[in-house]
Amino acid sequence: MDTDLSFQKNNDLSIVLCGQAGQGIQTVEYLLTRIFKLAGYNVFATKEYMSRIRGGTNSTEIRVSSEFVGASVNRIDILIPLDRGAVGHVEKRISPQTIILAEKETIADDFDQTRHKFIDVPFAKTASDIGNKIYSNVVAVGTIAGLFGVEWQTISKYVKQYFSAKPEDVVQSNITAAKEGFTLATGLINSSEIKIDIRNDTKVKGQILLSGAEAVALGAIAGGCNFISSYPMSPSTGVLVFLAGKAKDFGIITEQAEDEIAAINMAVGAWYAGARAMVTTSGGGFALMIEGLSLAGMLESPIVIHLAQRPGPATGLPTRTEQADLELALYAGHGEFPRIILAPGKIEDGFYLTQRAFNLADKYQVPVFILTDQYFVDSCYNTDFLDLSNINVEKHVVKTEVDYERYKLTANGISPRGIPGFGRGLVVVDSDEHDQAGHITEDLGLRTKMVDKRLRKFELLKKEVIQPELIGSGSYKNLVVCWGSTYNIVKEAVKNLGRDDIAALHFKQVYPLPGETMEYLQRAEKTIIVENNATAQFARLIRLNTGIDIENRILKYNGLSFSVEELTEELNGMLDHG
Repeated sequence: MDTDLSFQKNNDLSIVLCGQAGQGIQTVEYLLTRIFKLAGYNVFATKEYMSRIRGGTNSTEIRVSSEFVGASVNRIDILIPLDRGAVGHVEKRISPQTIILAEKETIADDFDQTRHKFIDVPFAKTASDIGNKIYSNVVAVGTIAGLFGVEWQTISKYVKQYFSAKPEDVVQSNITAAKEGFTLATGLINSSEIKIDIRNDTKVKGQILLSGAEAVALGAIAGGCNFISSYPMSPSTGVLVFLAGKAKDFGIITEQAEDEIAAINMAVGAWYAGARAMVTTSGGGFALMIEGLSLAGMLESPIVIHLAQRPGPATGLPTRTEQADLELALYAGHGEFPRIILAPGKIEDGFYLTQRAFNLADKYQVPVFILTDQYFVDSCYNTDFLDLSNINVEKHVVKTEVDYERYKLTANGISPRGIPGFGRGLVVVDSDEHDQAGHITEDLGLRTKMVDKRLRKFELLKKEVIQPELIGSGSYKNLVVCWGSTYNIVKEAVKNLGRDDIAALHFKQVYPLPGETMEYLQRAEKTIIVENNATAQFARLIRLNTGIDIENRILKYNGLSFSVEELTEELNGMLDHG
């Protein structure tokens, strides 16, 4: 069979590996993305997985391209199923053009192989010949990398590096497995069963490969984070794990608290003591933190909260994605106090926004949210090196005098923040309403003044709002509004439409809402909003702030992100074609 894949648009191929948890699919993703990047290919990867330690069915998607790619597609060009349930799991994504590389034993009996491009590749048998079927995934790594023409030296060097902490016999067995897979690829190429022709991109070797979780964690480090207290909860745990791994290098105290209530109270206490603290959690965990959030509001304590969204209510789909906690972050906490909500779109936004969050929290003494989701934190792609030239850790702590008042009434609402031991003053804070010195009060007139003082900061926050990004023509008639992790998906879908009358408007700060929002919306003849939730939460926030109701809505809430193809089709169906 002569199967030429070089026809794919933009020299772009989608590889999907699928199998049970415990089969090392994430190892394959990690190895291949790094190997492809070292070989000069643009690469994007994302995953979907069940809430199980072993068993179930998981898949990972890797896009390899001659041009930048940063979004998930539905299309599967090469499928590698590693167990009998894998093909059925992704069958709706398989097309007549999909090539399935697998052993016949891994294909279920009810799957018609004659109707698909199936090539028998002995991954498991090859691994068994080496000594253990566990090496099947690394055989697959060698095969796929070999099909793309990656040099063996590049493959072997990285495989050796990845397994370097293992015993030498394990390292050698994995190198052998990759080599045998590479040999299988050579045979497929020589027999003309597969031809792949994707150009290298000279820019890629000078870039870095970064996941959303890594970007947020690095942003925290750049923001001066020196204390993180959290309770592990997917999909936010990656940030905690990364910072724990870098704790000694950057002087970070990393505390796995007994629960989320303790975690946020530790973080508030850390800020009181002069640290720059963060918590990372998901919806159910944040629900437990809400009283601590209100405590921060009353104490006027800075705090940075990374909230990685997943479908609810309750446990919901704990390993899937959704954008359904916007209103939770917006309205959480009893009483009224200001806050900031940032929602990175590009992975590099995760770095820059998190770094900025620490400075904003410190300056205005308010909670700052970094609102991501499973799709964002678990996706990765190559990007330019992060620009550190304008990165500064801005601290706004004052040296106290004897007559220091923590909650001094000021015209702009920001009281000078002292910390214990820095100066001669006593730093008094209290969760009850308090006077200027921080002592409990039930003076109702003073209560009104304190509430007004805290809320005055909101006017200052509006002056630091990050403006939305307009993608496409400034003379648009149709405007697609999106926020957070949908950025690259929407951008590629709009590009696919090939129309000069459409643009996208992406928000990376969703609260306070940028003042120019209404102007952008009023210029459009038709406005469409794209959200990964069931009730268009961001559309409601826009209506609340502008009075404009975006009636055209594309919503998805089955636990998966949008694919580029489905969003392109949905947008095309809503646009006028006259």
